[in-house]
Amino acid sequence: MKILKITSLVIFTLFAISFANAQEKPKSPAEKVTGTINGASIEINYGSPSVRGRKIWGELVPFDKVWRAGANDATTFETNKDLTIEGAKLPAGKYSFFVIPNEKECVIIFNKEAKQWGAFKYKDTEDQLRVKVKPQVASSSVEKLVYSINSNNITLSWDTWNIGFKVK
Repeated sequence: MKILKITSLVIFTLFAISFANAQEKPKSPAEKVTGTINGASIEINYGSPSVRGRKIWGELVPFDKVWRAGANDATTFETNKDLTIEGAKLPAGKYSFFVIPNEKECVIIFNKEAKQWGAFKYKDTEDQLRVKVKPQVASSSVEKLVYSINSNNITLSWDTWNIGFKVK
């Protein structure tokens, strides 16, 4: 009888551990940042991956290829009013947001097809706007990818880079 109780207890414990492990948070949780620039409400939805000891720029995120600017679904960028991004007009709406990274300059892309998984079916013919910006070396490493919105700038920060663009 004692052996049956001990066996049952061991099985229950193993089940509880397996269940707890299955409930872990995703490695790239969904995040959202909101802000206002010149009266326009802006919302960015993205998957936030972590560096986890990996080389990011040029390896995990290859240079000169379209990147979803986050993890999982393509990042989305939504504004309720027209904006000026790096001097070019972006009409109000919801867009998928991509980046083509490079050490010298990054291409920021607002694509009219807002709902996409990654960049696998990305079509440049659906681009609403493309602008070029220079990546900046961060003063300290950022473990989890994060977007920030301030009074006239939006910045993607991850690992040792900040990719920012001016917004009016």
